[in-house]
Amino acid sequence: MRALTVTLLPILAATAVLAAPPVEQVVLEDLSRVTHEWKHAADGIIRGGQKQAAKWVEGGREFVQQHGLTYELVSHPAFDAHQLRMTEPSLCDSSVKQVSGYLDIADDKHLFFWFFEARHNPADAPLVLWLNGGPGCSSTTGLLFELGPCMIAAQGKNVTHNPHSWTESANVIFLDQPVNVGYSYADGDTSVSTSPVAAEDVWAFLELFLARFPKYSKLPFHIAAESYGGMYAPSIASVVHNKNLALARDADQLAPGLLHINLASVIIGNGITDPYTQMASVPDAACEGEFPVFSDPNSPECQAMRTKVPTCQRLIKSCYDFDSKFTCVPALLYCNSQLMGPVVQSGKNIYDVRRDCDRSKDGDLCYKELQWIETWMNLPSTKKELGVNPDIDFQSCNMQVNQAFALQGDGARNRAKLLPELIHSGIRLLIYAGDADMACNYIGNERWLEQLDTKFRDEFSKTTKQPWVTLNKGDLSGWVRSAGGDGYTAGNVTYVQVHAAGHMVPFDQPDASLDLLTRWLADVPLALNVSQ
Repeated sequence: MRALTVTLLPILAATAVLAAPPVEQVVLEDLSRVTHEWKHAADGIIRGGQKQAAKWVEGGREFVQQHGLTYELVSHPAFDAHQLRMTEPSLCDSSVKQVSGYLDIADDKHLFFWFFEARHNPADAPLVLWLNGGPGCSSTTGLLFELGPCMIAAQGKNVTHNPHSWTESANVIFLDQPVNVGYSYADGDTSVSTSPVAAEDVWAFLELFLARFPKYSKLPFHIAAESYGGMYAPSIASVVHNKNLALARDADQLAPGLLHINLASVIIGNGITDPYTQMASVPDAACEGEFPVFSDPNSPECQAMRTKVPTCQRLIKSCYDFDSKFTCVPALLYCNSQLMGPVVQSGKNIYDVRRDCDRSKDGDLCYKELQWIETWMNLPSTKKELGVNPDIDFQSCNMQVNQAFALQGDGARNRAKLLPELIHSGIRLLIYAGDADMACNYIGNERWLEQLDTKFRDEFSKTTKQPWVTLNKGDLSGWVRSAGGDGYTAGNVTYVQVHAAGHMVPFDQPDASLDLLTRWLADVPLALNVSQ
């Protein structure tokens, strides 16, 4: 059952997946200086037979000692059940300011985050939240495997500098959510199994983080996600947008001190967002795509897969109509087994069908580097630096979380329907997809975006693919379709097919990935040819 869940859900764990500003705005208190203060606090207090964490206030900030580690605590009057528990590491890229730690929720849920300032001009660089997919896969995998300031190396014994990190152009937060993913953990049997519930916790995290570091609240904010993040990102963006609207209508109705979050765009890479359209595209990508799984489009496998599409779409439509696990779970199981199943059974790496997958050597998700990440993240020195309880074991992907979402049918639901309202409010949308991926293939991503019911639909449907040439190297890296902006911007609704890349575009095409991000954040045309 575990292997079936791993292969059938369009996850990517392996993805996936920040100089110093003014002291009074960003720099945490020197934790090494205040560590000894806990000895003068309530250390050793016994209540109910258990030792309580020592807390104290210094310089107007609250601190706590837990697990032999010192954290700064951040609370907010609007969130009785949420607090941040933070430390200041220097791993991965010691040249930039970092913050790591936890969003503690109601004393039983704890979401791990790791923030890096931009390598260049962090005071003006946009703020990006990166989320990996799964569901159940850590965003730290995206950090160490794709777009973070360092890359895993040496079988997990070390990391190396990543010159193509997205922190070249942005301040980036990597957040492990939902609970029990990566370093995130729960006390007891607490769990989260749907994208909308997870989204509320992320909004609370953002408000707390921006209240503690107000300089970032003035920056454009972008939600970037990969794979199952195509479910997460629209849900989070919708919550942020609606909270902003409520705040604008009546700030006192919510709570004092809440901030307007400057949501500028949603970025989804090789995501699953509209399963009705995307599942139906599997035979086309597998049999006639840029990198087909089956060499003969009329092979028995291809013919059989095509006959399954009508039933798959009928079941997903029922899920869309009734939005219930009783309709969505059958849809998810049928479509994954009947359409994704043959691709998995081909022996190809579904995240990059240019490669074969030997799971006995490469692991369930076909990338041995994921196992290296677990090795490095479970080093006692790494945990201590990041403020992690030494008893917590890091997993790149948690299959129990994966199964919990599957048993709610979350992956068959329509999250694309949340996007038109955002787009009509001026929030831009970028969908990019590597064309060697079969988990969330490029054909399906282009199709659902073309059908998205927005004021840009007619304009987008009339566009043709334009060459995308990187500014740094002048390489033809893919093709762009864009609506809005009259060619003077990166567009309001934009699709990019990244050539010769799999599910993890930043891993396969690092230079192109950074070019794409930089130009999108700057809102300059992606189809601009360097020869023009």
